[in-house]
Amino acid sequence: MIRKLRRKLIAAAMLSLFLVLLIIMGTVNLLNYEKIVSRADQTLSILKENDGNFPQKPVFEPRRHDRDALPPELPYESRFFSVLLDDAGQSISADIGKIAAVDTDEAVQFAQQVWGSGKKSGFMGDYRYARQELDGSTRIIFLDCTRDLSTFRAFLLASLGISALGLLAVLGLIFLFSNRIIRPVLESYEKQKQFITDAGHEIKTPLTIIDADAEVLGMEVGENEWLADIQAQTKRLADLTNHLILLSRMEEAQNQMQMLEFPFSDLVQEAAQSFQALAKTQEKSFTASIQPMISLRGDERALRQLVSTLLDNAVKYSGENGRVRLTLEKQGKSVLLSVENTIASPLPENLDRLFDRFYRADKSRNSQIAGYGLGLSIAKAITDAHKGKICAVSPDGETLSIRVTLPAQ
Repeated sequence: MIRKLRRKLIAAAMLSLFLVLLIIMGTVNLLNYEKIVSRADQTLSILKENDGNFPQKPVFEPRRHDRDALPPELPYESRFFSVLLDDAGQSISADIGKIAAVDTDEAVQFAQQVWGSGKKSGFMGDYRYARQELDGSTRIIFLDCTRDLSTFRAFLLASLGISALGLLAVLGLIFLFSNRIIRPVLESYEKQKQFITDAGHEIKTPLTIIDADAEVLGMEVGENEWLADIQAQTKRLADLTNHLILLSRMEEAQNQMQMLEFPFSDLVQEAAQSFQALAKTQEKSFTASIQPMISLRGDERALRQLVSTLLDNAVKYSGENGRVRLTLEKQGKSVLLSVENTIASPLPENLDRLFDRFYRADKSRNSQIAGYGLGLSIAKAITDAHKGKICAVSPDGETLSIRVTLPAQ
């Protein structure tokens, strides 16, 4: 449990940092890209207004307080070309005097691709283009943005690299300090488990004495409803104490369990036979479908407790004339154990609550059906100790299926 808490803490911290970096780096790079596009479109707008060329007289007045103003050197540092096409998309003329990287054939080919796409502006490779409709012809102007885009890509890669290194550095630091962060939680959890175990053993002794004294008193005074009630409640407290101790033990480290290979199909078959008789006495339907020759590596005693707990829970809460179905089958590298029963009380919206300690779906029935709300908690603890998964499913709202998936031998 503590390991899962530590992993969740690390995952939450890394996810939060990743989202923050993603927003910051994404915003910075997006603004950088938008600025490149904006400057290119302003330049193309001037070229469109002057038939594909810069005006002879300079129109760029330096404005120190306007960061978005185009510099006076723009006509001398810009590389561009234009192509004039007729209504059929055939080349009329091409002006490549302001660029050396493109010849006439390439310029015409670029222009015809843009003309065929029907777009008014955009990028073709590293060239930003703009389309100008004239009387009976179309002029397409291309502006070379290679230098600006190269700078943008370099900054993008650098920001990604720095962000990745930052994430790795933070991950290492979180690994180093996460133990200190969860140490108070670990100490509190260990004290809680120790208290449950110690208190459970201490409570069992007086309960045993009370039960024995009640039996002796019953032998002397005969049958008495008050003595019977004392014995019943003593047994109830003893069962609750045993459940709490078992749950505490199941949540301890896995290496304290005896993991041996054994025939799991035979274990499930024995448990099914025991509960078939119980279901019959309560006039309930019980069916079982058990695939033979399935073996597992695990603690046989704990897994027997798991199967018995699920079957007891299913028979207990299936209602009058209820139905219980047990299924065991191998699915690939896993073993699926499913216990399904009809339900006589409403289920919570979040079925995971069924695995909470002391939770019962219908609290009004507590006095009618014996139980403490620990059965499924114990089943989950046993499943987790065997590195399996357990879940509750109610496909139609009238049946409840508890499914346990365990790694196959």
